[in-house]
Formats: sequence, structure tokens, C-alpha cells
Amino acid sequence: MPRIRPVLTSMRNLGPLRSSATFAAEAMDPTPFPRLVGDVGGTNARFAWIAGPGAPLTDVATLPCADHPSLEAAIRHYLAGLTHPAPRWAAIGMANPVVGDQVRMTNHHWSFSIQQMRLSLGLERLLVINDFTALALSLPALDAADLHQVGPGAAVAEAPLGLLGPGTGLGVSGLLPARQGMHAIPINGEGGHVTLAPTDEREEAVVRQLRRRFGHASAERALSGPGLVNLYEAMCEIDGVAAQALDAPGVTGRAAGGADAQCRAAVDVFFSLLGTIAGNLALSLGARGGMYIGGGIVPRLGDAIARSQFRERFEAKGRFRDYLKAIPTYVVQARVSPALVGAARALDDL
Repeated sequence: MPRIRPVLTSMRNLGPLRSSATFAAEAMDPTPFPRLVGDVGGTNARFAWIAGPGAPLTDVATLPCADHPSLEAAIRHYLAGLTHPAPRWAAIGMANPVVGDQVRMTNHHWSFSIQQMRLSLGLERLLVINDFTALALSLPALDAADLHQVGPGAAVAEAPLGLLGPGTGLGVSGLLPARQGMHAIPINGEGGHVTLAPTDEREEAVVRQLRRRFGHASAERALSGPGLVNLYEAMCEIDGVAAQALDAPGVTGRAAGGADAQCRAAVDVFFSLLGTIAGNLALSLGARGGMYIGGGIVPRLGDAIARSQFRERFEAKGRFRDYLKAIPTYVVQARVSPALVGAARALDDL
């Protein structure tokens, strides 16, 4: 059975002025190049170039989102710095749900119509997917050097993979194995907004603070850059200490220095909650192929995750401790954004 491409995020416009020769050429060329791929978060937009079939990602660049009024402006800025011909196809992974033509970012002010931006940029095809859907697609292509295993376990071949990652927000996805020549299926959801479940008295006090402040204490309110700050401020309130104006790097830096008890406690609770959420996801997906931790925060903290309660909380599921103990957990620490690789794969797989 032929694969059917998504209508809303994968539209091609051949235009009324295109010649019959152009139609014939495109019919013989189902995977046109060159291609542009992107990985867009709430803080940075990363782009790369693919010159032709089988070619590696080149011209990788990172642009601060705050420096550009729109995603289209950021793309134009990136392309203006290249000497390549205009791209024909493009795929963008975004830290945002993508449920139709109109996209509004959750953690940044950019919004756009996929179809209008495709036309404005002169693209034949523009595919926009969730950034963690893109990251999930990249997992089978990662090398051993791109991963750091935390704790025991061995991956089961052809089993589902789980993925989550704290960054500007909390991305959650997974990859279901391919069957009978089909492509593996990435999970497109918003699991970062599930409700936090405390497992001890300190976490209960933290969740109460988050619920009082935000109404709903979602996982992202704790497991993200802003979430680290929320955890620190909650710890200060619980301990009766005046909170300082810190950002996430300030919290983790003071925690590493060891002098600030509330920063240390915030990072401790961060990893404990991360382990709980990761274990929940692994159980939900049956992720015996491995649980992957991406995003921008955990890789930057080095081996702090190995010294934390992450793995203990990951396995702490009562009767299913042995089931989870057998599942490996990996920190994704690739030099080039794996989501760019996933976006490239998406153009052929989705």
C-alpha cells in the first residue's frame, strides 16, 4: 500500500504556471534536493543543509530566536549566509504542538502559517513536525559516542524507544518499531504537560507550591529551564529563605559549587522527578528498546545524573522494578543536534 503524506504539514503547490516538462521532471524525482532542515526551540533555532541523496548535514548554524522577528526571518538570515541554490524541500522540528496549518509557539512569540511560509520561501514542500518527533526519528541513527548510559539494562531489539528531554520546555516522544518494511512510527504528543506525581514529603511540598502558583503542576513546570528556577524558588519558600534572581544556569552553577542549599535541593528534586516521569513513560510505551534523555539541560550537567536519584526513581515502580531495571537509560550528547538528523529522515519517512 502506498504511504499517504500528511495533508496539513506536507503540502506541495505545483502552481498554475509550471510547464508539463517540470511536472514530468518532478514525477521522476520524488526526493528533490537540496534540502533545508531545522530544529527550533524556545531559545535557539538550528539549521543545516543537505546537498543531495546520502549527503551529510553541512553548514550547521545556531541562531538565537530573540534576534529574529519570525521563523521565516531566521530562515532567510541563514540562507543569506550560504552560496548554495535555493532549497526545494524543507523540514522543521519545532518545540510546539503541530495540529494544523497555523503554528503558534508555546515558549516563544513566533507564529506562522505553514502554507504561507512555504509559498513565501519558494519551497515545493515544507514539513513542520514537533521537535521531539524529529528527535525520536533520529534515535536509530545515533552512534555509541552520541550516548551515555546511566545505570544497568540492555536494549531489546525491535522494541519501542522512549524519549524525553528538559530544555526551554519538556519534550516527550517515543519511537514504535517498524514492521514488514514500514518506517518506524514516531509518537507526536505533549507529554511534558502531564501532572507531576510527588513520591516523598519534600516533593509533595514542592508540588503544592507549584500548584498554588500555576494552578496545574505539570511536569514541564519542574523539568525545564524555567522549571529549575521554579524548583529553586519553591525550595526557598519552603525553607523560609529569600530567593535570589537566578536563571537556570545560575541555579545549576550554585548547586555544583555546593554552597547554596536551596540550589542543591532544586537540582536533587529535578533529577528525582525526571526519574519518576521517565519511568512512567517507559512503562506506558513498553520502552524496552531504551529510554533516552535529550534536551539541552541534562547533557550540560555532565555526570550529575549518575550521582543523583534519577535511576533509583526510574526503577521505583513496586512490582515492576525488575521490568524497569532491565531497561537502559541513555543521555543523548551528540555534538550536532540529533533533531536535525530526525528532520532529514522525516522528509523521506513521513
